Amino acid sequence: MSEWAWDDLVGAGTPDEPSPRPPELALPRALLPQRLETDADAVARDLLKLVLTIIELVRQLMEKQALRRVEEGDLTDEQVEGLGQGLMHLEEAMDELKERYGLTADDLNLDLGPLGTLL
Repeated sequence: MSEWAWDDLVGAGTPDEPSPRPPELALPRALLPQRLETDADAVARDLLKLVLTIIELVRQLMEKQALRRVEEGDLTDEQVEGLGQGLMHLEEAMDELKERYGLTADDLNLDLGPLGTLL
């Protein structure tokens, strides 16, 4: 075993006590789930951030879809007015929730690694 040290593998055993699994099937510790230190407040805040992120993503998608339909002329004037009012109310509600819980737009913008950011 050249690349991984015995200590870096889970299930690979040790030099004194070999594992029943071959070393190539053992997982590096970095790939195993880590134990999380959590408290109720942190979990609640993270859950709130996730929910608000999903709502913001859906709101932005709805807004883009509405603009597309308005540009294509698919909506009546009443529908355009109702849609605009609904989107404005949703944006105001999101702003209130972000302010109440001390969140910013950047807090809701998840980093997707090589894909970039979500929002």
